[in-house]
Amino acid sequence: MGVEPQSIAYFTGELFVDHLSLIRQLQRYLENMPKHHRRYIIIDEITYIKSWDMGIKFLADGGLLEDVILILTGSDLAILKEAKMRFPGRRGMADKVDFHIHPLSFYEMLTLTNKIKHLDEHLQSDAPTANITEQFDKQFQQYLIHGGYLTAINNYASTQRIDKAVLDTYADWIRGDVIKHGKSDHHCEAFFNAMIKRLNSQITWNSLAKDVAIQHHATLADYAALLMSMDAVYIQQALIEDKLVGAIKKARKLIFTDPFIYHAIYAWLNPVQTPFEEQIMPALLNSNTATALVEACVSSHYRRWYPTYYIKAEGEVDIAFINNKKFWPIEIKWTQQLRAKDLKQIQKYKNGIILAKQSTIRDLHETPCYPLAWYLAKISREHYLL
Repeated sequence: MGVEPQSIAYFTGELFVDHLSLIRQLQRYLENMPKHHRRYIIIDEITYIKSWDMGIKFLADGGLLEDVILILTGSDLAILKEAKMRFPGRRGMADKVDFHIHPLSFYEMLTLTNKIKHLDEHLQSDAPTANITEQFDKQFQQYLIHGGYLTAINNYASTQRIDKAVLDTYADWIRGDVIKHGKSDHHCEAFFNAMIKRLNSQITWNSLAKDVAIQHHATLADYAALLMSMDAVYIQQALIEDKLVGAIKKARKLIFTDPFIYHAIYAWLNPVQTPFEEQIMPALLNSNTATALVEACVSSHYRRWYPTYYIKAEGEVDIAFINNKKFWPIEIKWTQQLRAKDLKQIQKYKNGIILAKQSTIRDLHETPCYPLAWYLAKISREHYLL
């Protein structure tokens, strides 16, 4: 980019006591940074700073941030909501100033690791060979271990396992943010235990309350909303098909946003010395757990791009995303043996598809069925290139 190193400054919010120390530090840096072209200041985990918005507003109103690109990051989505409300007219003229950073998608992970040669060529093909889909399946199995988080990806690449310390780091991040928001670590633990017990199942807050020592269902909803703002979990509602909105009164699903987050939380709830051998690998060998993680993984990818729901009618369809004022249903089957009774609902929709653990593309009673890992990489690539 041709930017001088002296024109870039990075800070972590954990180093500032309050907004006053933030103002003093930034003033000192801005005075010493080059004045002849644009300067860049990055403050990571801004929400750790008490009254951070007052400090930023003071600097902006004082003209100290002219010709400055200020990048503020935080581990929960509350920062975006706060910025929109507290800085009207002070966030520049760009069309887009808020960015939601996700873990790497499956396709992005494949481009990073470079384990599949001629990756883009294979994904542009309309009919992958059995050998190619086998390669994608192998890489997807690894994605189910480390997810899209770079620390976990690097850890697995160097050791062929996930170390306990890496799992602890991510679990502690979630727990720390829960406590920072004034919530109970004990209640958070109870919430996750109940969620894992009903992994990807339809629940109501009242039914979930029966599994935890939290009497009021509104408290559970608060914890779910907080964890959703942190990108740890998300709430998937049932779709009202004729209105293309979520059914508020129907049961919902609580889903982990990334398989690695599931592993980290499970290791926290059930501490052992070797979680990779004792928990992660057995989870992926368990058909029910593996299927739940695969469904959550595919659903999380689609949720990055579209409003996403599930369908509850005479039968169930795992995912229904909204695009071009229509819903598009997807059934997930992490198995090679597909039973007719499990596909009755998806086959009612002319635009439905099935994603399964299979080697080739085929039709099942006029419903196209694609190799899951290859298709997920393909659709991830298409959105990556947009």
